[in-house]
Amino acid sequence: MQKEGTVKFFNATKGFGFISQNDNRSEIFVHVTGLIDEIRDNDQVAYDVEEGRKGLNAINVKVI
Repeated sequence: MQKEGTVKFFNATKGFGFISQNDNRSEIFVHVTGLIDEIRDNDQVAYDVEEGRKGLNAINVKVI
């Protein structure tokens, strides 16, 4: 099941950022390799979650 959140910060040059999750307001890491759509700060997004090397990552991120 996809989760939803708001892009808190995304640096396109460095290729990563964070999404503030709607369900618990915690932040989840997002890397450019996990994007379906281009994202910008404050975009509303839907995403899946996977366990990465350093914790949870957002993947299959798309703007809603």
